[in-house]
Amino acid sequence: MWNERYSTVEYIFGTQPNDFLKEQFKKIPAGGRVLCLAEGEGRNAVFLAEQGYQVTAMDLSDVGLNKALKLASERGVEIITQIADLADYQFGEDEWDGIISIWAHMPETVRQYVHAQIGPALKPNGVFIVEAYTEQQLDMEAIGGPPASQKERFNSLGNLQTELAELEEIIGVEKQRMIFEGKHHQGLSAVVQFIGRKK
Repeated sequence: MWNERYSTVEYIFGTQPNDFLKEQFKKIPAGGRVLCLAEGEGRNAVFLAEQGYQVTAMDLSDVGLNKALKLASERGVEIITQIADLADYQFGEDEWDGIISIWAHMPETVRQYVHAQIGPALKPNGVFIVEAYTEQQLDMEAIGGPPASQKERFNSLGNLQTELAELEEIIGVEKQRMIFEGKHHQGLSAVVQFIGRKK
C-alpha cells in the first residue's frame, strides 16, 4: 500500500518537517543519533540531519525511503535508511539520543511492542518525541489519520503515559491544531503530543 502511495513525483506529505518536531527537536542532545520511525519520504529525517544529527530513517516502504535519500541529497545532507517492519524491529540498547514517531499509527499489539523497547533503546537523557492522531479525529473535517475501520491505530495520552511510564514526561497533551502537510494531512486535527526523557 505505502509503496503505491509514495510512487508519485510529489512528496505526498510535503518536504517540510512536522511542526511539533520543528518546535521541540532541541530537546534531543545536540549532534546525537536519532531514529525516525515509519519515516516515509524523509522530511523529518532530512530536517534533523540539517540540524547536525546523525539520522536513521526506517520504514516499510523502499519507495518512500528512496525519496528520502533524494531529498537528503538535494538538501546536501546524509541520512541512513533502513527498510524494516515495526512489528519485529529491534531497537538495540542505549543506542539513540532521540527516537521520533510522527504519525506512526500502529495496531495496539505493535504499538505496545515498540513502546516496550523505547526506554532500553534510548541513551541516558535521550528523548522520545511523538505526535499521533487521536480517535477524536474521526469527528473532525480534516484530512489525515487512520480510517474508522482501524480505530485501534489511534493513540491517546493515556496509552503513552501507561506504556512509557519509565520515561520522565516533559510534554503530554491532547489538543486540536491546524495541520498543513502535503495533500494528505490538512485542516483542524485532533492530536496527541508527547515527549519523554530517559531518566
